[in-house]
Amino acid sequence: MVHSIVLTAGSGTEGLAIAQTQQPDAILLDVVMPEVDGLKTLKLLKNNQATQHIPVILLTATVKVATQREYAQLGAKAVLIKPFDPGILTSQTEAALEWKDK
Repeated sequence: MVHSIVLTAGSGTEGLAIAQTQQPDAILLDVVMPEVDGLKTLKLLKNNQATQHIPVILLTATVKVATQREYAQLGAKAVLIKPFDPGILTSQTEAALEWKDK
């Protein structure tokens, strides 16, 4: 059985620090956050050698295709639209990251 640990951050700044020290398997990143927003956080993650390999899934209320394309160009692995169903968030994340049950 695989055990997962979920780490949370209250801001983009805190999330960056956690990503650098804890090296998570993936990051769910809200676009709207205090201090440093999600897009700036994504850019900082992708420009940092220690974190650029970590796949990032953005959570956003924006449904515009052009905006979603921009997120992908910035390095987002996937975009999930809010509101989302917490009951299927795990399966959506696994599908976006191409993780399969072992």
